[in-house]
This record gives sequence, C-alpha cells and structure tokens, in this order.
Amino acid sequence: MSLIRTNLAKVPAYRPGRAVPGMIKLSSNEVPDGPGPEVLRAIADAVRSANLYPDLHATELTTKLATACQVGAERVAVGSGSVALLRSLVNVVCEPDDEVLFCLPSFEGYPLLVRIGGAQAVHVPATAGHELDLDAMRTAITPRTRLIFLTTPNNPTGTAIRREDLEHFLAQVPGHVVVAIDEAYREFVTDPGVPDGLEYARSHDNVVVLRTFSKAYGLAGLRIGYAVAAEGIAAALNTLRIPFSLGAVAQAAAIAALDGQEILQARCRRITAERDRIRRELLEHGYDVPPSQANFVWLALGDESTAFAQHTEKHKVIVRPYPGTGVRVTIGTPAQNDTFLGAARDYAHHRP
Repeated sequence: MSLIRTNLAKVPAYRPGRAVPGMIKLSSNEVPDGPGPEVLRAIADAVRSANLYPDLHATELTTKLATACQVGAERVAVGSGSVALLRSLVNVVCEPDDEVLFCLPSFEGYPLLVRIGGAQAVHVPATAGHELDLDAMRTAITPRTRLIFLTTPNNPTGTAIRREDLEHFLAQVPGHVVVAIDEAYREFVTDPGVPDGLEYARSHDNVVVLRTFSKAYGLAGLRIGYAVAAEGIAAALNTLRIPFSLGAVAQAAAIAALDGQEILQARCRRITAERDRIRRELLEHGYDVPPSQANFVWLALGDESTAFAQHTEKHKVIVRPYPGTGVRVTIGTPAQNDTFLGAARDYAHHRP
C-alpha cells in the first residue's frame, strides 16, 4: 500500500514565471517598484519582534480590511496569499468528488487546488474574444457543482466581466453553489463597466470575493491575501488557516499598505497607462491583444506562442508563453516595456 494518497499522482505542478539572471523578467505579474517608505518602516519595526509569534487572528488587519470593504469584521478572512484562501475554500465547500467549475485559460493554480482538495475540476474554454464564457459555464453546472471560480480580470487574458453579464450569471446560479470572484488584479481596473465584486459579496450569501496584496500593493514576497464572504464561510476559512501562518511582518506591511492609498493609486495609474500604450503599439503591428484590465497584456498567438517567447528571450526579455494558446506579458518599467516592444516589432517584421 502506498504511503501517499493515490490521487496526488494526478496533481498538476504549478509553473512559476521564469527568471533568468541578467534578463528582464515580465513573466510573473509582479509590479516593477517595491513598497513605499511607510511600508518599509512598518516592515523594519515588525522584524525587531521576530522572536515573538504573530497575532494569530490578525485582528488589526482584519478590522482595517472590514472598514475598507464596508463589511463587519466577521465577514473577512485573511491568509498567506489569496491562493491559500482559494485552497481552503475548496476544502470548506467541497465534499470528495464534488465539481469545481472554471474557465480556461485562467489561473494555472486552479486545477492544482481542486485536486489537492479531492474535488473534480470541470472547465470550459474561453470565448473567441478571450473572455470567460459565462453562458457555457452556466450550462456546465450540474447537481455535483459546488464551487465556481470567476477570475476578473482574468489571468492570463486580462479581460474582465462586465456588470450586466455578472448579474445575469449570478441570477442563474443555484443558491447552494458558491461563486468565488477572484479579483487579484482589481486595483488595475479602469473600465467603469467592470463592477466591484464586493457589491455582490455584501448582497449574496453564496458569493466570495478574494483579493491580494501581492500585485498592486507590491507585497508578493510576503504572501498575504484576504476574502470577503458570508459570516459562516469566512469563519470556516479562518478556522482552516494554519496557526501563525500569517507572519507579523506580512501583517504589518499590509496594514501600512492600506494606509498608503495615494501611493497605490499613483502606481496603478503609471502601470495602466503603460499597459494601454503597449496594447496600442502591439495592435498597430498586427497582434491580437484583447483589452486588458490587469497589469499585463495577452497576445493571442496560438501556435506561435512558444516561438514568440523564444524570440523575446533572444532580446533579453522573459515572457510567459502558454503553448498553443498565447503569451502573457507583465507591465514593467517604461524602459523594460520599450525593450519588449522592440522585440515584438522585430518578430512582427519577420513573422512566419
């Protein structure tokens, strides 16, 4: 008899974005600048108490998040990155062999998290416009469906769900099915037609919104995220959190980052301006690039995806290819983006 669960043999490995010394890394959706001065001071202060255990309940952070999200603190759950909360959500909601529904391409961690939780992954392809196919997802709901992941803006395509489409979808989802709106890139949204998922977490008991400090807040290395949900779901998520897994440094950094909204907004304005500039130039050179509401762009290159990534690497730029589908390119500094655009122009001129 094996000492390891037999179904773990089918767990897909997560592939992080490649980093090559001496090259520009635009493969992991990191922001190009680090934490602001107030956050750095909070980190330094927290490190001085590294000999002490962190606040098990993350009380101050939870209170601040509840105020920011306009909900009671009992409806907030925190974790070591939103991905940890997604994993816990599968365990909270699903019995063995229940179904978790999501679209592809989407966050590569979903199949991994579903399999670890003992559930079954069911996915539907994106539309021809590289958007989540909500009609197909609704049709795919079965009596075994217990959880749906909606990623908006979607990783890796950057497309976002519009208000009327989301509301129509939620109205058709059975009440016993939990809808997780994964908004890791919410802070980069500039389209007023894209709703704030928190509206629906506040009004629907079966809607959970997940967000992170890893992207716009520039704290990817500290691993901290949060969820807003009905009180029972939030309590279960907090119960499943590994004790003391949310470190004191991460808590202090997140608290300070929440107070630095002007820095956050200025950073997001710079990134979204660069995002739109890059998309315009790529369109001019014949690339299929859907409108992005995230801190990256998607080049729908199909079978050319691997060749394109290899080409940019020759120009010292590492991007994220999805073989046979497309290439995701993170927004870097203006200089880094110019180097990438130069590689993309060169590829377009010599395109097969």
